[in-house]
Amino acid sequence: MASPPTLLSPADQERRRGLRRMKAVALGALVFMAVVFAVSFAFQQQVPALAYVRAAAEGGMVGALADWFAVTALFRHPLGIPIPHTAIIPKRKDEIGRTLGEFVETEFLRGDVVRERLQRAHLAARLGEWLGQTVHAERVVGEASAMATGVLRALSDDDVQDLIEDLAREHLLSPDWGPPLGGWLERVVAADAHRGAVDLGFDSLAAWLRANQTAFTGLVSRRLPGWVPSIAHRLVDDTVYNEAVKFVAAVQADAQHPARRAIDAYLARLAESLQHDPAMIGRLEDAKTSVFDSPRVRALAGEVWTTAKEGLITSLADPDSGLRRRAAAALAEVGSRLTTDAALQHRVDTWATDAAVFLVDRYRHDIASIITDTVERWDPQETTEKIELMVGRDLQYIRLNGTFVGALAGLAIFAAAHALLG
Repeated sequence: MASPPTLLSPADQERRRGLRRMKAVALGALVFMAVVFAVSFAFQQQVPALAYVRAAAEGGMVGALADWFAVTALFRHPLGIPIPHTAIIPKRKDEIGRTLGEFVETEFLRGDVVRERLQRAHLAARLGEWLGQTVHAERVVGEASAMATGVLRALSDDDVQDLIEDLAREHLLSPDWGPPLGGWLERVVAADAHRGAVDLGFDSLAAWLRANQTAFTGLVSRRLPGWVPSIAHRLVDDTVYNEAVKFVAAVQADAQHPARRAIDAYLARLAESLQHDPAMIGRLEDAKTSVFDSPRVRALAGEVWTTAKEGLITSLADPDSGLRRRAAAALAEVGSRLTTDAALQHRVDTWATDAAVFLVDRYRHDIASIITDTVERWDPQETTEKIELMVGRDLQYIRLNGTFVGALAGLAIFAAAHALLG
C-alpha cells in the first residue's frame, strides 16, 4: 500500500542541495570533455598533437555517459526510455527490503554476535558511572515519576477497586481460612513460639493493675448486702485487687503455671478445631464473609486506595519529596556499587547479555521483518528519492571519476595504437 508523500526534513533538503551540486559538477565535466573533443577534432589536421587530446576527450565522454547511464538506471529509466534492467530500485523495492531484512537477521541478529558485542561493552560499569552522578539519578527518577503519575491518573478508581475486590475474593475469600490458620497455630504452639505473646499479655495486665487500682472499687462490694459495714466493702475490694495482682505475678514468675498450661491447652484445642471441626470452620468463614461484605469495610478500602493514590501523585510531582529523594539516593547507591563491585558487575553483565541473546534468538525473525514490512509499505517513488538523497551524491563522484578514467583510458589506448600500428 502506497504511503502519502511526506515533506522533506531539513537534513533531506540539505542532501538534495548537495546532490544537485554534484550532478552539476559531473555534467560540467561531460560538457567540458565534449567541448575539448570538438575543438581538438576540428584542429587536429593542423596540429597533429591534438589527436591525443581528442582521444582523451572522446574516452572521457564515453566514460561519463556510461557511468551516467549506470547511475541513472538504479533509480529510473534513462531519458524515460523503458530499457530492460533499468529503474532497478523502484521495480525491486520489495525484494531489496527482503534481502536487507535477511542480511540483518543472519549477520547482525545472531546470538553469538550479540553476546560478543555486549561482553565487550561492560554495560554494568558504564551504567554505574552514569547513575553514580546525582543529576543522572535525579533525571531517571523524574522520568519514572512522570510515567508513574500518568499511569496513576489514567487508572479509573472504580476499576481499581473492582480489581482489588476480585483479587481479594479470589485469593482471600475463596480459600478456607480455618485449616491453614489452624495448621499455623498448631506449629506455633508446638514450637513454643507463643510464649512471647503470652508474656506480653500478662506484663500488660500487670501494668494495668498497678495503674488502675481504683477500678476495683465497688467491683465486688456493691453486690454485698446493704447491712454489711463499709469497712468490709473496702476490705473485699482490696482483697480482690491484691489477689489479682498476686495471681498475675505468680503467672509471670512461673513458666509452668497452671494458667499458662490452660492457655496452651486452649490454643491446641483451637488449632485442632480450626483444622477439623466443620462447625468452627463454618463460623470462621461466616465471620470472614460478613466482615468483607460490610459496606463500611468496602468503603474503607476505597478510601485507602484514593488516599494512597493522591499521596503518591503528590510525592511523585514534588522533586523535593522524601519519596523522590530516597529513590534518587538509592539509584546513586546502585550506580556506586556497580562501579566498584566486580561481582555485581559480572552478574548484571551476564544477566543483560543472556536476556539480550534470548530475545534475539527468539524474536530475530520478527525484528528483521520490521525492515521488510516497512520497505513494502513505502511508495516506490518516495523510496527511490530517499535512497538517492542518501547515496546519490557519492554516486555522482562515480560519474566524475568515470569521466577522468575514461579520458586516461582513451589517451592510453590511442597512444598504444599509434605507437604499435603507426
